[in-house]
Formats: sequence, C-alpha cells, structure tokens
Amino acid sequence: MSFLLNDDRIIMGTDYYPEHWDRSLWDDDLDRMKAMGIEFIRVAEFSWNKFEPREGDYTWDFFDEFLDLCLKKDMKVIFCTPTATPPAWLTDKYPEVLNARQDGVLYRHGARRHYNYNSTVYQKFVKNIVRRMAEHYAKHEAIIGWQIDNEINCEKNEFYSESDTYAFRDFLKEKYGSIDNLNKAWGCAFWNQTYTAWGEVYVPRTTLSDSTNPHEVLDYKRFVSDSACRFAKMQSDILREYIKPDDFITTNGLFDDLDNRRMAKESLDFITYDSYPNMAYGVDSHFLANTDLKDRMWCLLQDEVRAVKGTYGIMEQQSGAHGWNNAMAAPTPKPGQLTLWTMQSLGHGADFVCYFRWRTSTIGTEIYWHGILDYSGRDNRRKKELERVHDMFENLSEVAGSKYNAKVGIIETYDNKFDAELDAWHQKMEQCSKIGIYEASQFTHTPLDFVYLNEDVSAKDLKKYKVLFYPHAVIMTEEEAKVLKDYVNDGGTLVFGCRAGQKKESGICTQELLPGLVRDLCGTDVTEYTLVGPDEKRYVNWDGKKIEAAVFNDELHAIGDGKVLATYEDCYYAGSGALVENHYGKGRTFYFGGAFTKDTAVAFFEKLDVINPCGKLLELPEECELCVRTKGDTDYMFVLNYSDKEQQIKLHREFLDLCTGRVMNGDTVLKPYEAVVLK
Repeated sequence: MSFLLNDDRIIMGTDYYPEHWDRSLWDDDLDRMKAMGIEFIRVAEFSWNKFEPREGDYTWDFFDEFLDLCLKKDMKVIFCTPTATPPAWLTDKYPEVLNARQDGVLYRHGARRHYNYNSTVYQKFVKNIVRRMAEHYAKHEAIIGWQIDNEINCEKNEFYSESDTYAFRDFLKEKYGSIDNLNKAWGCAFWNQTYTAWGEVYVPRTTLSDSTNPHEVLDYKRFVSDSACRFAKMQSDILREYIKPDDFITTNGLFDDLDNRRMAKESLDFITYDSYPNMAYGVDSHFLANTDLKDRMWCLLQDEVRAVKGTYGIMEQQSGAHGWNNAMAAPTPKPGQLTLWTMQSLGHGADFVCYFRWRTSTIGTEIYWHGILDYSGRDNRRKKELERVHDMFENLSEVAGSKYNAKVGIIETYDNKFDAELDAWHQKMEQCSKIGIYEASQFTHTPLDFVYLNEDVSAKDLKKYKVLFYPHAVIMTEEEAKVLKDYVNDGGTLVFGCRAGQKKESGICTQELLPGLVRDLCGTDVTEYTLVGPDEKRYVNWDGKKIEAAVFNDELHAIGDGKVLATYEDCYYAGSGALVENHYGKGRTFYFGGAFTKDTAVAFFEKLDVINPCGKLLELPEECELCVRTKGDTDYMFVLNYSDKEQQIKLHREFLDLCTGRVMNGDTVLKPYEAVVLK
C-alpha cells in the first residue's frame, strides 16, 4: 500500500516548481506547507533542462539539493518525467520530433506538448532521460511515486507528422494484413478512394470540405490512442526497473482520443485527475454552453475518471483564479468554493488531493493561473481556507478507502466515444443524452457510475447495477452484445436509446434490421427513423406522462415478446411505437426511440424505481448534491451546497457530521458553498 492510498487518512499535497524560485525561498516554503498540513509535493514535469541542459550533458545537483531538503523536512515527493516539454536544443537539432498541423506546418518550441509520440528520435531521447533519471533518483527516500509526462493528449490530440504517417501505416498493416482488407474496412469504393499500396496511405490530410473518409478517421483516432498508450508504457516499463517496491506510477488527466482504461491497465498503479471547476465561471467558458450543471460538470468528469480504474487521486485541485495570458480567464474562487470543490473530489471517490499550486508563477504563459499563494507569497484568504480543509481531512480519516456507491450506471465504449467525436449525427445524440441523464442524476440526488464496456468487463461486473443506460450504442460488437445479454438474462435492467446497432466496428453501417445485434434482446424492430428538425420537438406519451424524444427518432415495432409501452404524438409518427419493453431471461430491456433530456431521464428514473435512493433518510433541494461512499456497513453521505445562498435540508434520522463533529437531525441549514459528510 502506497503512502497516498491507504485506509487510515486522506492526505493533502501541492504542486511546486523549485526551478521558478530562488533557493532562498525553498526552506521557508516547505516549512509553511508542513505547518498547514501539506505532506507531499509534485515536481519536475517541465524541467528537462535541469537534468540535461545540453545533449548528453547531465546534471543532477539541482534536484539532489531540493530532494535532500525535502527529506530533511519530511516532505514526500511525486517525481515526474519531463517529457511534456522537450528542450530547445532537442527540437532545434531534431525537428522531426515535433508535432504538425494537418497542413504540415510544425508546432515549434515556445509552448508545451509540441512533440509527437511516434518519432523514433524522440523515443530515443525519452527512453534515455527517463532511464538516467530513474537510475539517479529512484532510490531517493523522499520520493513516493512517479508521474509519467503531463496531461497526455491535452491541448492537442491530433498528430500529423511524418513519423505519425509511418507509424499509422504499421498500425494498419498489423490490423488488416493487406491493402485489400483495408480498402474493404474503409469502404474505399466510395468516391474512388481505393488504395493500391501502403505508401499511398497517410494520416488524415487536408481535404475539400474537410470530408475525410470517416472509417479512416475512426481508425486514426484508435491509432492516436494506441500511440499515447505505447508512449506511456515505454516510460512505465523503464521506471519499473528502478523504483522502490512501494512507489507508484501514475499520470494525470482525462483527454480525448485516448483509451485511459488500457493505459491504466498497462502502465499505471492508479490514475489522477486535474480538477478545475472554476472553468464554469470563465469569461469565455466553452465547457458549459448547454448545461445547468456549471461547476457540477466536474462531478461528471470525476465519475468518468473513477470508471477508469476505480481508485484515483487529484493531482491538480483548483486553488485560485485561473487563466493563461491569452485564454481561460476566470475569477478568484469565492469564500467556501475551494472547500466545496475539494469535497466534490472526495465525494466522488478521490483518495488524496494535491492543490495546484503553492506559489503563483510570475513568469510565462500561466501568470494568471493562481496557486494557494499570490505573487508576493504572503498568507491570504485562500491559504487560511485550505488550512481549515486540512482540519476537516483529519476528521474525515475514516472515509479513506471507502468506495463510491451507485446502483445506476451509464455504459460507454471507446469506439462510441471516438465515433461521436467525428460523426456529427452521433455527437448531437451523445451530448444530449450524456448531459441529460447526468443532470437528472444530479438534481434528483441519484448517484450513478460510468461503466466502460470492454474485453475486461463481464456480466458479473455489471450485476451490481440495478439499472444500466446505454444511451446510443451506435457501434456494437458481438462480444459486447453477449455481455449485455448475459447481464439482462441474469436479472439486470438495460435501457437503450435510439440508433443502437447502426454501425459495425469499422464504422460502416450494417445492413441488418435495426437494432442489429441486440434486436432479439430488445424485442423491437426499427421500421423508420429520422433526425428531429430544428423547428420541431417530438413528444412521447408514456402512461399519460409526456416526455420528449430529442434529437433523433426511431419508429419502433414490437417483435417476439416485446411490448410497446409508449407512442409518439403530435407528429407524423403519431401512434407508432416510441418505447418497447422486452423481458429477456430474468431481466428486461427498454428501447427508447429518442435521446434523453433531463426530464426524460427523470421519468425513467421514476418508472424504474431508482430515483433518489436515500430519499427516506434525507431531503435535499436541487442546489445540493448527494454523493455516497461506503466502507463495510457504513455509508458516508456527502451533501454539497453549490449555491451562494443558504439551503435548507431535512434529515429524517440522526447523523454525525464528520466535518464538524456535530450531531444533526431534522431541519438543517447549509451555508453558501458548505459541505457536510453525514455518517
């Protein structure tokens, strides 16, 4: 068991950049951290030049001195490989290591993440610096674990260098074996796109109307994910040769075109996340244009992180205002919000929290991305608030090691995630349903999990869920269909949305009657379908309750033992099937012909009797969130007030609030942004 992940207590850390600060500050900074309860720091993710200032010239003194000071102060350290920012001497001499735009223009030195994973030259330098760092530092007693790179696939998840084309060809040769098989898988007969040799195949290039072959782009996304996973494993394999027995390997983030489950399985002991809920209040925020979740969007994101490997931690937790000098401007968190967002992370299952960062940088692009301290370094309101958070951590020690508890899940696959990123029709459905179901979960206090369906997941793994939603199983494989059938056959309840079974694994549309591979499971036949036009809304009558069938509509006909439960109304589909129930083995399925808005999802929660499972214990307004973590027979209910106003909650039994030690019962008022943990 590692220092950070244990069943005894929740640990606080912060990110620190000794290379940004004069040595005269180090000693005092570490003392002040320790005094406020910080027990570990993360360092070195952007510090390649501190280890190799010139090609082949290695210097270890800087971090030797710093690590020795940390050991003296009993400050634990997460050490990072610095591969997210290759140095200028490398990119200048070896420009082939650089990533490129789709039109071939290279991304030059001056920012970060400007490299490509597939350059054999870059791989050589990465292997070398990781090995040399591990040889020198891995046995240092201050180090408790390692972070690989930084935010893999962040900022840019597209790679168009020459090296990527060569690697893409190798990826495709291994997958398809012959150029004829590739042509068939990509449907290259369309628009005369047939290839006659591997040398004619490239990563997606600039085309007229940006209409690159969608089957090619789907495989390209899989290739980007494969490249990132191999890059992480290359580093992890080297570190494993040197690290101490109890030291861990992790990385941070959750970004597009990356199979995080595969990466975690191959390379990591656990994954970490960088949580910035303040982005909801940014001046030009693009995160929350179509949702009422605001900073609760980071509940959804952390639920997705938890689905990767169960256990996770926070490597960067919001601790101040944020913004680059040219983007992402946001205000300083209000009093109480840092506490709220910390408890948000803990409530959703994080087992440690590391704040970004100790001091606000006075240099570079992130001069407005504030840390705990401002430029001057003096004590301030935020530091005092986080000192109080540490006191709460001590009171919450028994929560450590508990697991998030949900009986409702949303099924996802990486094939469908990738497809929804490139297919505009799929994307509209996915965005509507994902946000709609999640808003329903949040505002009705119905905890849920995200569940990735892959080769490691069996029907037994799914059995713990009373109800599973698979909003848009557009790409469906025989293996996935079998797992779902086994889950339902064993007593599970599975809810599909429109467009299930439309595509094969290649992204080619099936000629089978829809919903394809799950037609018998669903007891339905899709006889017609249509996109819902921008000037209309489609509604469904379900036992007298009117719900919306948004974005896309499947017209349904029951087959076998299927039964039509609801029909369309007020459109030319009026009277035809919109919802079909089918009993299959010990369980049942529901096939809904549209996408899920919040109100539609709430209706399903009510009908399937999964809404607000703790409602008999406590009543909460929509402004408050409920998270439940469980250890043994004990439940810990995190109640979080996201409002800037007081909110009244009603407790129907006696609880102990672990945050304050007070006994609570009956009507209770939560202050703005207040969080309580009820045992």
